[in-house]
Order: sequence, then structure tokens, then C-alpha cells
Amino acid sequence: MASPATGPELLGTRLRHLLDLLDGDVAAVYTDLGLDGFRPRFTPVIRVLAASGPSSIRDLARAIGVTHSAASQTVAQMVKQDLVAITPGEDARRRIVSLSPKAEPLLPVLDAEWAATAAAATEFEAELSFPLSRLIDEALDALRRRPMRRRIADANPDLIARARADPGR
Repeated sequence: MASPATGPELLGTRLRHLLDLLDGDVAAVYTDLGLDGFRPRFTPVIRVLAASGPSSIRDLARAIGVTHSAASQTVAQMVKQDLVAITPGEDARRRIVSLSPKAEPLLPVLDAEWAATAAAATEFEAELSFPLSRLIDEALDALRRRPMRRRIADANPDLIARARADPGR
């Protein structure tokens, strides 16, 4: 059996696999804690709301470092599990998210899990030749400066033009 590719050509696939491994194990810890169906992406939202109180989805996105769309999708999943409630904001476009009564008793266990996960992540990074968190920050900064779409277009300026000229290839 051939070994998996280790170069940049499968970067997205390999990053998804890494994220699946990390999130899968954190999700398994939630199951071990009796929180079946609780997703790792919920904890940062709950922690921000516990610390800051009700917040708009835009403010939540900014606080946890994700897009508005990602925060909105996470909040929608959390509403289905009755972990948060949404109320209208000052204008029709703003929605305010607050913790539900079901989420508040979870705070002590989530704080303990967060601390244990942070310690485990620190230990994990110590095994690496370069801290993954720092590399992720650098990668996100580089993609903000010049998105991957632009990089692909620069690598082959005729790629899109050829595909549009001959769509039935």
C-alpha cells in the first residue's frame, strides 16, 4: 500500500483529517462526560456568552475567530439542542444569542473540560517541531492577505478561461 501524500497538494484533505482526529476525540470526551451530541464547536460560544452575556452573532463570530456564517450555523445547531436562545436585536437584522437554562448548569464541567483540553493541546504542541497554533495563525494571516483562489488563478492564469471556453470537456 502506498504511503499517503505528504506534500502541499493534499493540504485541505490532510487538514480535514487532522481536524477530524482532534474534534472526534474531544467529542468522545463530551460523550464520556454524559454530554451526548455536544459538539466541540459549542464550547467557545457557551464560554463567550457566560463571560460576556448575550451577544449578537457577529460579536460571537469575532470573539471566537470564525466567520459570521460559521457562527450562525453553530448557533442554529445549539438552538436545536436548547443550549441557547435567540431574540431579535435593535434592528431586524441583528439576532441576540443568550444561554438557555439548560446550558448554565453545564458551565462547571465545560470549564474543567476546557482546561484539560488546553493542557492536552499544550502537551501535543510540545511534541511538534513547530507549534501548530502559531502555524495556523500564520496560515490564516497569509490567506487573508492573498486567498487560495487568487493563488490558484496566479499559478495557472488560463485555467478558468479555458474551462469557460470549453465547458463540456
